[in-house]
Amino acid sequence: MIGRNKGIQGHQNSCYLDATLFSMFAFTSVFDSLLFRPSTHGDIKEYSEVQNVLREEIVNPLRSRMFVRADRIMKLRKLLDGLSSVKGLTTEEKDPEEFLHSLLAQILKEEPYLHLSSGQQAYHYQLFLEKDDNVAMPSVQQLFDQSFLTSDIKLKEVPSILILQMPRFGKDYKMYPRILPSLLLDITDVIEDSPRQCNICGQVAEFECPQCFGQCGSGLESIAFCDNCLRTVHNHKERDRHESVRKLCVPLEYRMLASHCPSVPRIFMELFAVVCIETSHYVTFTRCGEGPEAPWCFFDSMADRKGEQHGYNIPSVVECRELQEWLSDQGSLALSAITDDKALPHLTRRLLCDAYMCFYHTARVAMYR
Repeated sequence: MIGRNKGIQGHQNSCYLDATLFSMFAFTSVFDSLLFRPSTHGDIKEYSEVQNVLREEIVNPLRSRMFVRADRIMKLRKLLDGLSSVKGLTTEEKDPEEFLHSLLAQILKEEPYLHLSSGQQAYHYQLFLEKDDNVAMPSVQQLFDQSFLTSDIKLKEVPSILILQMPRFGKDYKMYPRILPSLLLDITDVIEDSPRQCNICGQVAEFECPQCFGQCGSGLESIAFCDNCLRTVHNHKERDRHESVRKLCVPLEYRMLASHCPSVPRIFMELFAVVCIETSHYVTFTRCGEGPEAPWCFFDSMADRKGEQHGYNIPSVVECRELQEWLSDQGSLALSAITDDKALPHLTRRLLCDAYMCFYHTARVAMYR
């Protein structure tokens, strides 16, 4: 699994697709519904051909032999280029979101992973927020909370897959020079009509006040209150003019069981891949299995090259056991003390400075999708 000539072989600007496919299929089955859904009358006539190339010529060799030749990937690229509205997929530099839109939305017609309270549906979520100049290295959790607060939207249901695009635009502009991927993402407070906990007393929350964000705690937890704590908090002169208070909908079923629950259960999603970009080249850090103790690896489809114009790229998979340590509380504090990016270990710098997309999943939800 580790070494040279492992993973997916890159060719003609294919890194956007190589890194994304490796993240989606090398060590996780959360996207496997794409490989096995039978065609229906609503599918394009080439549906089975695309699905077969993806399953038999890419995913199966990747999992069984840990190597996929560039010509197998080119078959998929040609199909996508001819069948979707995204052109130039066989030769030009593209972004992972363009590939995902082409494959998921237009060709395989996968059910969108995200259903938003605004009525919109999506396969990935772009984090939009205002930059906090007091924060040098925010976590994905912090960015996630701030983005949902700023956009004033919620998820209508717990997703099985959550793909987050970091706040960076184009290949050059980055809102933050470093971003710390969160191994666990708490989505409890962005699920519409899901029970939440008062951040003061721990009882079931009945209200939320977005203007209280960060004043009585941290994250989106800080805006949820029970009736008594809401009144107490807003008696303070700094908060008595808040106008954003709104009532929450607490499911009747939960109200009936609340007296038997010591606390509101929180909902977490697990990180399983981080796609990174540096100077137009995409790579990925991927979890090699399930669970918090599973090791991580770093994949580059063009890690080396043999020959010049008529040569070929050599992909590589490198073990990355230190990743868990980097992303721990203690590790992140140590990394924060190193202010010069060039002083960071090479792979650590790639992860923190080049993060482009973070892939999360909820194992329990995925079982029923």
